[in-house]
Amino acid sequence: MINLLQNEMIKLVAKKRIVVVTMIMAALIAMFTYAQYKETERLKERLGTTDWRTSLQQQIVDTQNRLSGSRISEEWRKQLQIRVTQQQYYLDHNINPAEPGAPTFVRGFVESSIQLLLPLMIMVVAADLVSSEYSMGTVKLLLTRPVKRWKILFSKYMTLVFSVSLIILLFGLLAYLISGVVFGFTGWEAPVLTGFTIEGGELNTSAVHLVPQWQYLLMELGLAWFVSLVVGTFSFMLSVLIRSTAAGMGVMLACLISGTILSNMVSSWESAKYLFMVNLDLTAYLRGSASPIEGMSLGFSLAVLSIWGAAALLVSFIVFIRQDVY
Repeated sequence: MINLLQNEMIKLVAKKRIVVVTMIMAALIAMFTYAQYKETERLKERLGTTDWRTSLQQQIVDTQNRLSGSRISEEWRKQLQIRVTQQQYYLDHNINPAEPGAPTFVRGFVESSIQLLLPLMIMVVAADLVSSEYSMGTVKLLLTRPVKRWKILFSKYMTLVFSVSLIILLFGLLAYLISGVVFGFTGWEAPVLTGFTIEGGELNTSAVHLVPQWQYLLMELGLAWFVSLVVGTFSFMLSVLIRSTAAGMGVMLACLISGTILSNMVSSWESAKYLFMVNLDLTAYLRGSASPIEGMSLGFSLAVLSIWGAAALLVSFIVFIRQDVY
């Protein structure tokens, strides 16, 4: 098994997928860091001050003005009302929700990336772990070894787990180092509020508590790792079933994009909450955002993703063990 794992890691390094993903992440993080810096400068010029209370008060006023408009959907109106209540809670308790520094940037970037960007990066690595063996014609040579098929596939899946862990680590490290050059490297101990829940369309603050930002970041990165692993497992299954890297990536890309769209449109389609792509934004539960569909919670989404991931892994092993190679 160790030799198999070693062989798969050598193949992964030879393809340079991790290097490509790292370069893409570095470029995107640099771009978003610059965008965040320009937005901070614009707010400073607009308000004439760097006081976070003034900035937060202005955000509340802007959101309330949007709520007064007549062309706003009921679902979006509820989300904005929850946001205003949450912002007012931060203001009342004298806690800056956007403490300057690289850790705050990393926190926001993880929240923005967990549903689409990170899964896409994982998909690039996972999509051809098995299908490449068919396209390169090496699958027959691989299966003629005196090793059971499930061990071969298991070694490939463990390579995927390692790749997901490495990408999440690089993602957090690059985001911290690049943004730290602009915003500074402090802010690990900044207080962050979590524990907000939505009940009947209203924000419930009874379970709200403070955690240091480093702990909050660990929770976010843990959830991002779990989401990435589930998406990677699906890409892995498609790599076994379809045997075409391009087709597998196309199917997975369609699922991820449709999930982003559905999350904003399915409030009245209750059964859609059992689709894995609607449950990818796990960090929304930490920050207290409204769920796409009433009745969803962190435990529910974790359970749904676990079931889908386990099913995808089971299908992968059954098909790979039983299928004919020609």
